[in-house]
Amino acid sequence: MTHTLTLVRPDDWHLHLRDGAMLKAVLPETTRHFARAIIMPNLVPPVVTMADASAYKARILAAMPKGDSFTPLMTLYLTEETNPDDLAAAHAAGLISAVKLYPAGATTNSASGVADFDKVRPVLERMAEIGCPLCVHGEVTDRDIDIFDREAVFIDRVLDPIRRAVPELRVVMEHITTKDGADYVKANPERLGATITVQHLMLDRNDMLVGGMRPHYYCLPILKRRDHREALLAAATSGDARFFLGTDSAPHPTHAKESECCSAGCFTAPVALACLAQTFDDAGALDKLEGFTSLHGPAFYGLPVNTDTVILTKSDSPVTFPKEIKNGADPVTVFNPGSPVYWSAP
Repeated sequence: MTHTLTLVRPDDWHLHLRDGAMLKAVLPETTRHFARAIIMPNLVPPVVTMADASAYKARILAAMPKGDSFTPLMTLYLTEETNPDDLAAAHAAGLISAVKLYPAGATTNSASGVADFDKVRPVLERMAEIGCPLCVHGEVTDRDIDIFDREAVFIDRVLDPIRRAVPELRVVMEHITTKDGADYVKANPERLGATITVQHLMLDRNDMLVGGMRPHYYCLPILKRRDHREALLAAATSGDARFFLGTDSAPHPTHAKESECCSAGCFTAPVALACLAQTFDDAGALDKLEGFTSLHGPAFYGLPVNTDTVILTKSDSPVTFPKEIKNGADPVTVFNPGSPVYWSAP
């Protein structure tokens, strides 16, 4: 017996597409299910200007499978040299939907990120004036701070001071991973939202570390304790419109994941909707899935809700996902949640 669930077509509010051959390989895994996505700018070199964003968007559109309908929502990479006028022009033209803040050294290709936050204050003030949201990778990078505590410390040391200094700035706390993050959003209802990934709703650090290191579960911010995962799940299934889906799907060649110093990121795009349906089903919250995947994000970004739909199907037997997608000589391993999933997406 099968059961179906119809959702307004979802959006992904945090996505890595990379560039070149990798872009062409992974893009169809998103356009199959999602109508729009916030595209991360951490290429090498990063997307820092209006011209960079325009060129990258053109490459994405050129790589789209024929017949698919998908809108890439571009972002700029915030640096200490970002030109406020160039940023404002890109926003006014409708080219960018947000600006991304990476603390320098926080994650993949973040070397050009911000080290001195006072230097970007004029840019943040300009963004507040024009209504351009700031998407934040919320971790400090100090070597004396334990990696499992870096999100909570970032909130206290960096994020809260920024929001107090520029209170009109709209901020998205991307891929929150802790109860601290969820609680901060709940306590600050004005101009603040948060995305949550598939892996942080389904897994905790035991899944990654017990019995041996599982490199395909390694991501940044890193998986946390079970009580943090449970807090994230409660937030995602609460119906609170400040929480919405950002997969942070981050493809790396399998050899880069299965290496002595493995790359950070989980490639969840092909299985995200199926895994989320299973997670919300297990939590008895299927009625909240559409809000999380399809309604809350557009509301925060001031965009219309999509008019088309997707139909998810539940079977009596677990579904089988592909183990990898082809990318020339560098295949990409698909996220495996490690537990049965009975839902599938078209």
